[in-house]
Amino acid sequence: MSVLNVERPDFMAEEEIRMFEDMVGKFFEQHAPPETVDKWREQHCVDRDMWDKAGEAGLLGLSMPEEYGGAGGDYRHEVVLMEQLAAKGVDGFGISLHNAIVAPYILHYGTEEQKQRWLPGMCSGKYVTAIAMTEPGAGSDLQAVKTSAVKSGNQYVINGSKTFITNGQTANLICVVVKTDKSEGAKGVSLVFVETDEAEGFERGPILKKMGQPAQDTSELFFNDVKIPTSNLLGTEEGQGFYQLMGQLPQERLNIAVQALSTIEEALRVTLDYVKERQAFGRPILNFQNTQFVLAECKTEATVARVFVNHCMGLHLEGKLDAATASMAKYWTTDLEGKIVDRCLQLFGGYGFMDEYPISRMYRDSRIQRIYGGTNEIMKLLIARTL
Repeated sequence: MSVLNVERPDFMAEEEIRMFEDMVGKFFEQHAPPETVDKWREQHCVDRDMWDKAGEAGLLGLSMPEEYGGAGGDYRHEVVLMEQLAAKGVDGFGISLHNAIVAPYILHYGTEEQKQRWLPGMCSGKYVTAIAMTEPGAGSDLQAVKTSAVKSGNQYVINGSKTFITNGQTANLICVVVKTDKSEGAKGVSLVFVETDEAEGFERGPILKKMGQPAQDTSELFFNDVKIPTSNLLGTEEGQGFYQLMGQLPQERLNIAVQALSTIEEALRVTLDYVKERQAFGRPILNFQNTQFVLAECKTEATVARVFVNHCMGLHLEGKLDAATASMAKYWTTDLEGKIVDRCLQLFGGYGFMDEYPISRMYRDSRIQRIYGGTNEIMKLLIARTL
């Protein structure tokens, strides 16, 4: 049980999942101790060899089939990984995007040749991936992207720019959302993969300075007449990109909800430890009714969210999670994350404002959750369509 006293659902309580959780926790304790994570924050990038270590430990491609070099697991293993990233305070390591966002695009929509070509390298750490959707003038409205891929013989020529790209400095295999037909809206969108080590005209901007998540190498990317083989088009037909994106966004949004709940639980854990020890007016802060009421409210709301997210995970494992329900999970949990982390920080007083306290980091890092993966306002629009 966690600080919420909610029993894990049966699908997360299996012995193999428990053993995997222990292994992942020990991996991060060994390879991402606090002093290492502090270094990543200072340099605004996770060391490249962390990806190699993760590959050697079998943490890359957790839900990819063994025939493609993966671990042969399922979404439960990705959940464990995301939960342990929060529990161990491992900031900036974009492994969940690599595993649970980019890899599924290739698995579900790629040709057999593409799966054989890219997935083994993603599972070993040879490839670090990113997905380049957002542009300076196009965020949640993916139909409005301007980056183009024009066919020329057996190649595509890509021109355009992307921004706010997770793993932007490290990635060497990037899924790029492009327009292959500018005269069309959604039907003109395609996904292409750029192997950056071989791509002339590909440039990275500097790591973007952000409010939070300083260890994440979020960057701008520029494509100046970048030539790639037509075989790098995901799948076999142009114009399928929008539908491919829509098909995988429910999992991306559930990922964000899982991450939000993991942060909420960790925030409550560190806050409970603090208020039990911190003295004010001769007694622990927890003994004051205000503290008890605040934490009682936080625990109640977090428990409701945890039960709902567990329900969503169960639906997803059965292939039944729809876009609207995933949007509910993303919007509700990230709004709640901001609220609970803020209330927990208040209980720390001035110490909550200090960098050395994890609640301060959580406060800054959590804010983006309501924006990426589709803003919470967009989530409400998607939900409203079901009314």
